[in-house]
Amino acid sequence: MKSKLKYIAVLIACFSITRATGQTLSLDSVLTLVANNPALEAYNSKIAAQDAYANGAKNLDAPKISAGQYQTPYTLRPNGGSLMLQFEQMFTNPAKLRAKEAYLKGMSKVTAANKGYMKNQLIAQAKQYYYERVVLERKMKVLQNMQSLLDYILQDANIRLTYGKEQLPNIYKAKAERFELDNTKEQLQNEVSQKTIMLNTLMNRDQQQTFMIDTNIVLKNYEMAIVDTLSLSDSRSDIKALSRNIELQQLNAQVELSKRKFDFGITAAHMQSYGGMANQYVLMGSVTIPIVPWASKEYKANLKGIQYELEELQKNKLDILNLAQGQLVTLRTDIGSKKKQLNNHNRNIIPALQNSYKTALLAYDQNTGDLPTVLEAIKSLQNARMTALDRLQEILTLQVAYEKENEKQ
Repeated sequence: MKSKLKYIAVLIACFSITRATGQTLSLDSVLTLVANNPALEAYNSKIAAQDAYANGAKNLDAPKISAGQYQTPYTLRPNGGSLMLQFEQMFTNPAKLRAKEAYLKGMSKVTAANKGYMKNQLIAQAKQYYYERVVLERKMKVLQNMQSLLDYILQDANIRLTYGKEQLPNIYKAKAERFELDNTKEQLQNEVSQKTIMLNTLMNRDQQQTFMIDTNIVLKNYEMAIVDTLSLSDSRSDIKALSRNIELQQLNAQVELSKRKFDFGITAAHMQSYGGMANQYVLMGSVTIPIVPWASKEYKANLKGIQYELEELQKNKLDILNLAQGQLVTLRTDIGSKKKQLNNHNRNIIPALQNSYKTALLAYDQNTGDLPTVLEAIKSLQNARMTALDRLQEILTLQVAYEKENEKQ
Protein backbone atom coordinates (compact mmCIF):
# COMPACT_ATOMS: atom_id res chain seq x y z
CA MET A 1 0.00 0.00 0.00
CA LYS A 2 2.80 2.43 0.89
CA SER A 3 4.56 1.63 -2.37
CA LYS A 4 1.38 2.51 -4.27
CA LEU A 5 1.01 5.86 -2.54
CA LYS A 6 4.67 6.61 -3.08
CA TYR A 7 4.30 5.84 -6.78
CA ILE A 8 1.25 8.11 -7.02
CA ALA A 9 3.01 10.92 -5.19
CA VAL A 10 5.92 10.72 -7.61
CA LEU A 11 3.53 10.86 -10.56
CA ILE A 12 1.73 13.91 -9.20
CA ALA A 13 4.95 15.80 -8.47
CA CYS A 14 6.66 14.86 -11.72
CA PHE A 15 5.91 17.08 -14.71
CA SER A 16 8.89 16.28 -16.94
CA ILE A 17 8.42 14.80 -20.40
CA THR A 18 11.29 13.03 -22.12
CA ARG A 19 11.97 14.87 -25.37
CA ALA A 20 14.29 14.49 -28.29
CA THR A 21 17.40 16.53 -28.07
CA GLY A 22 17.60 19.53 -30.40
CA GLN A 23 18.29 23.21 -30.60
CA THR A 24 17.14 25.12 -27.55
CA LEU A 25 16.31 28.80 -27.94
CA SER A 26 15.97 30.96 -24.88
CA LEU A 27 13.68 33.98 -24.96
CA ASP A 28 16.68 36.31 -25.24
CA SER A 29 17.95 34.34 -28.25
CA VAL A 30 14.57 34.61 -29.94
CA LEU A 31 14.40 38.35 -29.34
CA THR A 32 17.91 38.76 -30.77
CA LEU A 33 16.91 36.90 -33.93
CA VAL A 34 13.81 39.08 -34.33
CA ALA A 35 16.23 41.78 -35.55
CA ASN A 36 16.41 39.77 -38.80
CA ASN A 37 12.74 40.41 -39.49
CA PRO A 38 12.24 41.83 -43.03
CA ALA A 39 10.12 44.68 -41.66
CA LEU A 40 13.11 45.99 -39.68
CA GLU A 41 15.49 45.43 -42.60
CA ALA A 42 13.18 47.58 -44.73
CA TYR A 43 13.55 50.42 -42.24
CA ASN A 44 17.34 50.12 -42.49
CA SER A 45 17.14 50.55 -46.25
CA LYS A 46 14.84 53.54 -45.92
CA ILE A 47 17.20 55.20 -43.42
CA ALA A 48 20.14 54.64 -45.78
CA ALA A 49 18.14 56.15 -48.67
CA GLN A 50 17.21 59.25 -46.67
CA ASP A 51 20.81 59.76 -45.59
CA ALA A 52 21.85 59.46 -49.23
CA TYR A 53 19.33 62.11 -50.25
CA ALA A 54 20.73 64.43 -47.59
CA ASN A 55 24.19 64.18 -49.15
CA GLY A 56 22.93 66.09 -52.18
CA ALA A 57 21.16 68.81 -50.25
CA LYS A 58 23.77 71.50 -51.00
CA ASN A 59 23.56 71.02 -54.73
CA LEU A 60 23.44 74.23 -56.84
CA ASP A 61 21.33 74.75 -59.93
CA ALA A 62 23.02 73.76 -63.18
CA PRO A 63 24.73 76.59 -65.08
CA LYS A 64 23.24 77.82 -68.33
CA ILE A 65 25.26 78.37 -71.49
CA SER A 66 23.80 79.98 -74.60
CA ALA A 67 25.13 81.08 -77.99
CA GLY A 68 23.70 83.01 -80.96
CA GLN A 69 23.50 86.23 -82.91
CA TYR A 70 23.21 89.47 -81.04
CA GLN A 71 21.81 92.61 -82.72
CA THR A 72 22.80 91.30 -86.14
CA PRO A 73 21.16 92.81 -89.33
CA TYR A 74 19.19 90.60 -91.76
CA THR A 75 21.93 90.48 -94.45
CA LEU A 76 23.99 87.63 -95.81
CA ARG A 77 27.20 89.44 -94.93
CA PRO A 78 26.39 91.58 -91.95
CA ASN A 79 28.72 94.41 -91.10
CA GLY A 80 27.10 94.95 -87.71
CA GLY A 81 26.04 92.95 -84.71
CA SER A 82 28.00 90.10 -83.22
CA LEU A 83 28.12 86.43 -82.30
CA MET A 84 27.46 86.15 -78.55
CA LEU A 85 28.45 83.39 -76.12
CA GLN A 86 26.77 83.68 -72.73
CA PHE A 87 27.17 81.93 -69.35
CA GLU A 88 24.70 82.16 -66.42
CA GLN A 89 24.87 80.73 -62.91
CA MET A 90 22.58 81.17 -59.91
CA PHE A 91 24.02 80.73 -56.40
CA THR A 92 21.49 79.59 -53.81
CA ASN A 93 21.94 81.31 -50.47
CA PRO A 94 24.12 79.05 -48.24
CA ALA A 95 21.64 79.45 -45.38
CA LYS A 96 18.96 77.84 -47.56
CA LEU A 97 21.25 74.92 -48.39
CA ARG A 98 22.15 74.34 -44.75
CA ALA A 99 18.47 74.43 -43.72
CA LYS A 100 17.55 71.96 -46.46
CA GLU A 101 20.39 69.62 -45.48
CA ALA A 102 19.38 69.68 -41.80
CA TYR A 103 15.77 68.94 -42.74
CA LEU A 104 16.69 65.94 -44.91
CA LYS A 105 18.99 64.56 -42.22
CA GLY A 106 16.16 64.90 -39.71
CA MET A 107 13.94 62.63 -41.81
CA SER A 108 16.15 59.60 -41.18
CA LYS A 109 15.93 60.24 -37.43
CA VAL A 110 12.14 60.01 -37.64
CA THR A 111 12.44 56.75 -39.58
CA ALA A 112 14.88 55.38 -37.01
CA ALA A 113 12.37 56.15 -34.24
CA ASN A 114 9.60 54.47 -36.26
CA LYS A 115 11.85 51.45 -36.63
CA GLY A 116 12.17 51.33 -32.84
CA TYR A 117 8.38 51.36 -32.57
CA MET A 118 8.06 48.50 -35.06
CA LYS A 119 10.77 46.53 -33.26
CA ASN A 120 8.88 46.94 -29.99
CA GLN A 121 5.73 45.54 -31.62
CA LEU A 122 7.60 42.54 -33.03
CA ILE A 123 9.34 41.86 -29.73
CA ALA A 124 6.00 41.94 -27.92
CA GLN A 125 4.59 39.43 -30.42
CA ALA A 126 7.62 37.17 -29.99
CA LYS A 127 7.33 37.27 -26.20
CA GLN A 128 3.61 36.49 -26.39
CA TYR A 129 4.12 33.48 -28.68
CA TYR A 130 7.06 32.25 -26.61
CA TYR A 131 5.15 32.45 -23.33
CA GLU A 132 2.11 30.82 -24.89
CA ARG A 133 4.27 27.94 -26.01
CA VAL A 134 5.79 27.68 -22.51
CA VAL A 135 2.34 27.38 -20.95
CA LEU A 136 1.18 24.91 -23.62
CA GLU A 137 4.15 22.66 -22.94
CA ARG A 138 3.50 22.84 -19.22
CA LYS A 139 -0.08 21.79 -19.92
CA MET A 140 1.27 18.90 -21.96
CA LYS A 141 3.25 17.81 -18.90
CA VAL A 142 0.10 17.97 -16.78
CA LEU A 143 -1.71 15.76 -19.27
CA GLN A 144 1.20 13.35 -19.41
CA ASN A 145 1.10 13.09 -15.64
CA MET A 146 -2.65 12.52 -15.64
CA GLN A 147 -2.33 9.85 -18.32
CA SER A 148 0.22 8.04 -16.16
CA LEU A 149 -2.18 8.20 -13.23
CA LEU A 150 -5.04 6.83 -15.33
CA ASP A 151 -2.82 4.08 -16.72
CA TYR A 152 -1.99 3.03 -13.19
CA ILE A 153 -5.66 3.17 -12.13
CA LEU A 154 -6.72 1.12 -15.16
CA GLN A 155 -4.05 -1.49 -14.46
CA ASP A 156 -5.20 -1.80 -10.87
CA ALA A 157 -8.89 -1.82 -11.90
CA ASN A 158 -8.34 -4.63 -14.40
CA ILE A 159 -6.71 -6.72 -11.70
CA ARG A 160 -9.69 -6.03 -9.43
CA LEU A 161 -12.06 -6.98 -12.25
CA THR A 162 -10.44 -10.40 -12.39
CA TYR A 163 -11.33 -10.96 -8.76
CA GLY A 164 -14.79 -9.47 -9.10
CA LYS A 165 -13.94 -6.35 -7.10
CA GLU A 166 -14.57 -3.88 -9.93
CA GLN A 167 -17.35 -3.25 -12.42
CA LEU A 168 -16.77 -3.25 -16.16
CA PRO A 169 -18.69 0.05 -16.84
CA ASN A 170 -16.31 1.84 -14.47
CA ILE A 171 -13.33 0.52 -16.42
CA TYR A 172 -14.85 1.69 -19.71
CA LYS A 173 -15.43 5.11 -18.20
CA ALA A 174 -11.80 5.26 -17.09
CA LYS A 175 -10.66 4.27 -20.59
CA ALA A 176 -12.85 7.01 -22.09
CA GLU A 177 -11.25 9.54 -19.75
CA ARG A 178 -7.83 8.26 -20.81
CA PHE A 179 -8.60 8.55 -24.53
CA GLU A 180 -10.13 11.98 -24.04
CA LEU A 181 -6.72 13.15 -22.83
CA ASP A 182 -5.27 12.07 -26.19
CA ASN A 183 -7.60 14.50 -27.98
CA THR A 184 -6.64 17.30 -25.61
CA LYS A 185 -2.93 16.55 -26.12
CA GLU A 186 -3.38 16.60 -29.88
CA GLN A 187 -5.06 20.00 -29.67
CA LEU A 188 -2.28 21.36 -27.48
CA GLN A 189 0.39 19.93 -29.79
CA ASN A 190 -1.29 21.64 -32.74
CA GLU A 191 -1.19 24.95 -30.87
CA VAL A 192 2.49 24.40 -30.01
CA SER A 193 3.22 23.89 -33.73
CA GLN A 194 1.38 27.10 -34.57
CA LYS A 195 3.38 29.10 -32.02
CA THR A 196 6.59 27.61 -33.41
CA ILE A 197 5.64 28.68 -36.94
CA MET A 198 4.82 32.19 -35.74
CA LEU A 199 8.12 32.47 -33.87
CA ASN A 200 10.09 31.23 -36.87
CA THR A 201 8.31 33.78 -39.04
CA LEU A 202 9.25 36.60 -36.68
CA MET A 203 12.86 35.36 -36.64
CA ASN A 204 12.88 35.16 -40.47
CA ARG A 205 13.67 31.43 -40.42
CA ASP A 206 12.19 28.39 -42.07
CA GLN A 207 8.66 28.19 -40.66
CA GLN A 208 8.86 24.42 -40.22
CA GLN A 209 12.15 24.47 -38.32
CA THR A 210 11.72 22.88 -34.91
CA PHE A 211 13.41 23.96 -31.71
CA MET A 212 13.06 23.54 -27.98
CA ILE A 213 12.38 26.35 -25.55
CA ASP A 214 13.33 27.16 -22.00
CA THR A 215 10.20 26.63 -19.92
CA ASN A 216 11.74 28.33 -16.88
CA ILE A 217 10.22 31.79 -16.78
CA VAL A 218 10.38 34.60 -14.28
CA LEU A 219 7.37 36.67 -13.28
CA LYS A 220 8.28 40.33 -12.89
CA ASN A 221 7.03 42.41 -9.98
CA TYR A 222 5.50 45.09 -12.17
CA GLU A 223 2.56 45.48 -9.80
CA MET A 224 4.95 47.34 -7.49
CA ALA A 225 6.48 49.57 -10.19
CA ILE A 226 5.89 53.32 -10.45
CA VAL A 227 6.19 54.96 -13.86
CA ASP A 228 6.04 58.67 -14.59
CA THR A 229 5.69 60.51 -17.87
CA LEU A 230 9.37 61.49 -17.88
CA SER A 231 10.56 57.88 -17.92
CA LEU A 232 7.93 57.03 -20.54
CA SER A 233 9.23 59.83 -22.77
CA ASP A 234 12.72 58.40 -22.47
CA SER A 235 11.73 54.79 -23.15
CA ARG A 236 8.85 54.74 -25.64
CA SER A 237 9.85 54.79 -29.30
CA ASP A 238 6.51 56.21 -30.46
CA ILE A 239 7.04 59.19 -28.15
CA LYS A 240 10.56 59.50 -29.52
CA ALA A 241 9.11 59.39 -33.04
CA LEU A 242 6.75 62.25 -32.15
CA SER A 243 9.68 64.20 -30.68
CA ARG A 244 11.69 63.61 -33.87
CA ASN A 245 8.67 64.74 -35.91
CA ILE A 246 8.47 67.89 -33.81
CA GLU A 247 12.16 68.52 -34.46
CA LEU A 248 11.61 67.81 -38.15
CA GLN A 249 8.80 70.36 -38.35
CA GLN A 250 11.02 72.88 -36.61
CA LEU A 251 13.67 72.22 -39.24
CA ASN A 252 10.99 72.57 -41.89
CA ALA A 253 10.15 75.97 -40.41
CA GLN A 254 13.82 76.91 -40.78
CA VAL A 255 13.63 75.93 -44.44
CA GLU A 256 10.63 78.22 -44.92
CA LEU A 257 12.31 81.03 -43.02
CA SER A 258 15.39 80.67 -45.21
CA LYS A 259 13.24 81.48 -48.24
CA ARG A 260 13.44 85.11 -47.11
CA LYS A 261 17.16 85.03 -47.90
CA PHE A 262 18.46 86.53 -51.11
CA ASP A 263 19.88 84.35 -53.88
CA PHE A 264 22.64 85.63 -56.16
CA GLY A 265 23.50 85.09 -59.78
CA ILE A 266 26.11 86.00 -62.33
CA THR A 267 25.87 86.46 -66.10
CA ALA A 268 28.93 86.69 -68.34
CA ALA A 269 28.86 87.08 -72.13
CA HIS A 270 31.35 87.62 -74.95
CA MET A 271 30.30 89.22 -78.28
CA GLN A 272 32.47 88.68 -81.35
CA SER A 273 31.57 91.67 -83.51
CA TYR A 274 31.13 91.68 -87.30
CA GLY A 275 32.45 94.27 -89.77
CA GLY A 276 35.50 95.31 -87.81
CA MET A 277 33.59 96.61 -84.84
CA ALA A 278 35.20 96.21 -81.43
CA ASN A 279 34.43 93.04 -79.51
CA GLN A 280 32.22 93.51 -76.46
CA TYR A 281 31.40 91.71 -73.23
CA VAL A 282 28.70 91.59 -70.58
CA LEU A 283 29.34 90.96 -66.90
CA MET A 284 26.32 91.29 -64.63
CA GLY A 285 25.33 90.23 -61.14
CA SER A 286 21.73 89.54 -60.03
CA VAL A 287 19.92 89.13 -56.76
CA THR A 288 16.44 87.85 -55.95
CA ILE A 289 14.04 89.89 -53.79
CA PRO A 290 11.87 87.30 -51.98
CA ILE A 291 10.46 89.76 -49.45
CA VAL A 292 8.14 91.54 -51.85
CA PRO A 293 4.45 90.87 -50.99
CA TRP A 294 3.64 88.86 -54.11
CA ALA A 295 6.62 86.52 -53.52
CA SER A 296 6.36 86.10 -49.73
CA LYS A 297 2.79 84.82 -49.40
CA GLU A 298 3.76 81.16 -49.81
CA TYR A 299 6.42 80.84 -47.13
CA LYS A 300 4.40 82.97 -44.71
CA ALA A 301 1.41 80.66 -45.15
CA ASN A 302 3.66 77.60 -44.80
CA LEU A 303 5.12 78.91 -41.54
CA LYS A 304 1.64 79.38 -40.12
CA GLY A 305 0.66 75.85 -41.17
CA ILE A 306 3.82 74.38 -39.62
CA GLN A 307 3.01 76.12 -36.34
CA TYR A 308 -0.40 74.43 -36.26
CA GLU A 309 1.21 71.06 -37.04
CA LEU A 310 3.65 71.55 -34.17
CA GLU A 311 0.73 72.23 -31.82
CA GLU A 312 -0.96 69.05 -33.04
CA LEU A 313 2.17 66.95 -32.47
CA GLN A 314 2.65 68.37 -28.98
CA LYS A 315 -0.96 67.58 -28.05
CA ASN A 316 -0.68 64.07 -29.52
CA LYS A 317 2.44 63.51 -27.45
CA LEU A 318 0.68 64.57 -24.25
CA ASP A 319 -2.33 62.42 -25.13
CA ILE A 320 -0.21 59.31 -25.72
CA LEU A 321 1.70 59.87 -22.48
CA ASN A 322 -1.54 60.26 -20.54
CA LEU A 323 -3.11 57.15 -22.06
CA ALA A 324 0.08 55.12 -21.55
CA GLN A 325 0.32 56.07 -17.91
CA GLY A 326 -3.32 55.15 -17.32
CA GLN A 327 -2.86 51.85 -19.17
CA LEU A 328 0.19 50.97 -17.07
CA VAL A 329 -1.70 51.63 -13.84
CA THR A 330 -4.51 49.35 -15.05
CA LEU A 331 -2.05 46.62 -16.01
CA ARG A 332 -0.29 46.82 -12.65
CA THR A 333 -3.60 46.38 -10.83
CA ASP A 334 -4.61 43.46 -13.04
CA ILE A 335 -1.22 41.75 -12.63
CA GLY A 336 -1.49 41.97 -8.86
CA SER A 337 -4.98 40.44 -8.89
CA LYS A 338 -4.00 37.58 -11.21
CA LYS A 339 -0.96 36.78 -9.07
CA LYS A 340 -3.15 36.50 -5.98
CA GLN A 341 -5.44 34.11 -7.85
CA LEU A 342 -2.49 32.02 -9.05
CA ASN A 343 -1.02 31.93 -5.56
CA ASN A 344 -4.36 30.75 -4.17
CA HIS A 345 -4.46 27.95 -6.74
CA ASN A 346 -0.92 26.77 -6.01
CA ARG A 347 -1.07 27.05 -2.22
CA ASN A 348 -4.63 26.09 -1.45
CA ILE A 349 -6.78 24.71 -4.25
CA ILE A 350 -4.34 22.28 -5.88
CA PRO A 351 -2.97 20.86 -2.57
CA ALA A 352 -6.54 20.37 -1.36
CA LEU A 353 -7.47 18.49 -4.53
CA GLN A 354 -4.29 16.43 -4.28
CA ASN A 355 -5.33 15.40 -0.77
CA SER A 356 -8.82 14.67 -2.07
CA TYR A 357 -7.35 12.42 -4.75
CA LYS A 358 -5.06 10.62 -2.31
CA THR A 359 -7.96 10.11 0.07
CA ALA A 360 -10.17 8.72 -2.72
CA LEU A 361 -7.37 6.42 -3.87
CA LEU A 362 -6.72 5.21 -0.35
CA ALA A 363 -10.41 4.44 0.12
CA TYR A 364 -10.41 2.63 -3.22
CA ASP A 365 -7.40 0.52 -2.24
CA GLN A 366 -9.12 -0.33 1.04
CA ASN A 367 -12.32 -1.28 -0.80
CA THR A 368 -14.29 1.48 0.93
CA GLY A 369 -14.43 3.72 -2.14
CA ASP A 370 -15.25 3.32 -5.82
CA LEU A 371 -13.51 4.00 -9.11
CA PRO A 372 -15.83 6.85 -10.29
CA THR A 373 -14.91 8.83 -7.19
CA VAL A 374 -11.21 8.36 -7.98
CA LEU A 375 -11.76 9.39 -11.60
CA GLU A 376 -13.66 12.49 -10.52
CA ALA A 377 -10.83 13.41 -8.14
CA ILE A 378 -8.29 12.98 -10.96
CA LYS A 379 -10.34 15.15 -13.29
CA SER A 380 -10.80 17.85 -10.66
CA LEU A 381 -7.06 17.88 -10.02
CA GLN A 382 -6.34 18.11 -13.73
CA ASN A 383 -8.80 20.99 -14.20
CA ALA A 384 -7.30 22.85 -11.25
CA ARG A 385 -3.78 22.51 -12.67
CA MET A 386 -5.01 23.66 -16.08
CA THR A 387 -6.80 26.63 -14.52
CA ALA A 388 -3.62 27.58 -12.66
CA LEU A 389 -1.73 27.52 -15.96
CA ASP A 390 -4.46 29.65 -17.53
CA ARG A 391 -3.91 32.20 -14.73
CA LEU A 392 -0.17 32.01 -15.42
CA GLN A 393 -0.82 32.69 -19.10
CA GLU A 394 -2.97 35.68 -18.21
CA ILE A 395 -0.19 37.06 -16.01
CA LEU A 396 2.39 36.57 -18.76
CA THR A 397 0.09 38.24 -21.29
CA LEU A 398 -0.31 41.20 -18.94
CA GLN A 399 3.44 41.25 -18.39
CA VAL A 400 4.04 41.40 -22.14
CA ALA A 401 1.46 44.17 -22.44
CA TYR A 402 3.16 46.11 -19.62
CA GLU A 403 6.61 45.74 -21.20
CA LYS A 404 5.20 46.70 -24.58
CA GLU A 405 3.48 49.76 -23.12
CA ASN A 406 6.53 50.74 -21.08
CA GLU A 407 8.88 49.51 -23.83
CA LYS A 408 10.96 47.31 -21.58
CA GLN A 409 12.87 44.60 -23.42
